Amino acid sequence: MEDPDKKTEVVLLACGSFNPITNMHLRLFELAKDYFHETGKYKVIKGIISPVGDAYKKKGLISANHRVTMAKLATKNSDWVEVDDWESSQSEWLETLKVLRYHHQKLLSSDPPNSLQNAIPLTKPGRKRKQEPNRHDPVKKKNQSPDIKNVPQVKLLCGSDMLESFGIPNLWKLEDITEIVENHGLVCISRAGNSVQKFIYESDILWKHKNNIHLVEEWITNDISSTKIRRALRRGQSIRYLVPDVVQAYIEKNNLYSPESEDRNAGVVLAPLQKHASDSQN
Repeated sequence: MEDPDKKTEVVLLACGSFNPITNMHLRLFELAKDYFHETGKYKVIKGIISPVGDAYKKKGLISANHRVTMAKLATKNSDWVEVDDWESSQSEWLETLKVLRYHHQKLLSSDPPNSLQNAIPLTKPGRKRKQEPNRHDPVKKKNQSPDIKNVPQVKLLCGSDMLESFGIPNLWKLEDITEIVENHGLVCISRAGNSVQKFIYESDILWKHKNNIHLVEEWITNDISSTKIRRALRRGQSIRYLVPDVVQAYIEKNNLYSPESEDRNAGVVLAPLQKHASDSQN
């Protein structure tokens, strides 16, 4: 019999540019952890920060090496949030779903996957896929046991802006959104009075899986953003208390943000828009 008092273990995964990482990024983890623990049903065992790779081609995106290093400095004193550089080390841009699958697979297997070949669906979607040679099931037979239900759930941690980006044409594939909310789940931190609930109501996919979307209201509002921090740096203004001190020191030492760095990838179409627009034409 299942222990009714046993809590579901959760791993929080945050994907994004982290350009640079801010105190607000770190607060998202604390807010989500408090929310889950207050339900009495969940236990957050780990938080993972996964910076996007350079191939994302976002305007003003500095090298992943710097962004990962800053994130590691920012989480150095945390006993539960860590940085994973698998996504950022890939030569091609990866859909967020593949990153979720990777970390789920990593929890399932004692031999962590180290290739994209392992980043495959948890369940077979209701459409045909081209079978790749030597492709294996994500769950091997040795894992088929009652204990498999006790594998921690990997949930995507995000802000309301990411959730609402689901509505931008060609930025996300509909089947990816479906698999994210159906098989993993979302934890969305939103400001009190935000229109996230309305956005979910107006989306058939999100509404169908609304029970797997956890909305966490941020009552102590915090408007810090990487964009505003980069703007302050370009203008020679202080960013102290907006980012961890070690991150500020690293930025100053390496002179990371400037008008020149902000023009990086200017005029280049964002990787997902390139890829999904291309896929829709084929």
